[in-house]
Amino acid sequence: MVEGINAVIDGDSDETGGRGAPSRRKDARRNKETLLEAAAAVFVAKGVDAPVRDIAAEAGVGLGTLYRHFPTRADLIIGVYRHQVEACAEAGPALLESSGSPYTALALWIDRFVDFLVTKHGLAGVLQSDSAGFETLHAYFLDRLVPVCAQLLTAAETAGEIRTGLTAYELMRGVGNLCAGADSDPAYDARRLVERLVAGLRAMPS
Repeated sequence: MVEGINAVIDGDSDETGGRGAPSRRKDARRNKETLLEAAAAVFVAKGVDAPVRDIAAEAGVGLGTLYRHFPTRADLIIGVYRHQVEACAEAGPALLESSGSPYTALALWIDRFVDFLVTKHGLAGVLQSDSAGFETLHAYFLDRLVPVCAQLLTAAETAGEIRTGLTAYELMRGVGNLCAGADSDPAYDARRLVERLVAGLRAMPS
């Protein structure tokens, strides 16, 4: 029913024409990825109540495409949350491989984590309307990101670049506390404080 309505709205019910199934699946994955990135950007700029037309326009797709992937706003919000968790998780090992030092990788990853938290705090109020669903997502968030942060911390500790003894959960909780409310207070620069926190991890010269 929803798809039929959306096809009338934007006339893109058959986006892939006569192409084969693999091509259609590839197009669908690309559209979904583009929509999630666009939704995240719009949510940061305008909040989670932003019109879906703005998200479709940002992604460069029709409303029918959006609704086929995400029939409800809740589906879209959960999709953005999970997408950003995955992007943040995948960034950790990539940064360790490409950065000049483990500490640099850690600092860059924390900066990306802050980007995620800005959107996450905007999503949290909506997700808490379904406490069971929110708890599931929060557990998913911890399961995916705490091990990544731990890997970065361990690498920096092994290299002698930071003080030892701080757990990944403690660091992430501290960063989260510093970011709380940052999206609603333009006078508060959470990123600057997080940078000071990360700088404070550096090992003292021997």
